[in-house]
Amino acid sequence: MKDTMTMLAGHATYQPRRPRRLVRLLFRLPIFIYRCHLGWLLGHRFLLLTHRGRRSSATHETMLEVLHYDPATRESVVLSGMGTRADWYRNIEAHPALAVRTGRLHYAPAHRVLTRAEVGAVMARFAREHSWEARLMAPVLKRLGWSAGDGQRERGLSPDVVLVAFRPRSAGG
Repeated sequence: MKDTMTMLAGHATYQPRRPRRLVRLLFRLPIFIYRCHLGWLLGHRFLLLTHRGRRSSATHETMLEVLHYDPATRESVVLSGMGTRADWYRNIEAHPALAVRTGRLHYAPAHRVLTRAEVGAVMARFAREHSWEARLMAPVLKRLGWSAGDGQRERGLSPDVVLVAFRPRSAGG
């Protein structure tokens, strides 16, 4: 198995591993908070996404960390840590998401994938506004091509970095 840095130097695509059981359980803990109608305790830092399986059509819930929340548009931007390979991402590409819960909001969402320039801007803003969290995430972000000292951050990001924005679906569609 090649070292991660060797892979990056050789321009191989970074493929994160799926989380182990205990880590997955910890990641799912906020879901139970939302099920107890206590999502407001988490504010807009997390988003509970309800989506339909692309093959099974079963309903799934996925907790995602919000990198940026815009109160004016109620848009929440999340990072797909596994890029386009994430199950939730592939599911919303196949079928529209069913629901989003964040803070006290609950709505039927529309989604869009951010452009490379938007990704760079959101990541830079996140690093400024949440510096301690960005430092904790630094090893993962570095593997994705993010360098806090890089003036043109979006150019260094792996093409696998995917940010998705969710906002309430308009009444007209």
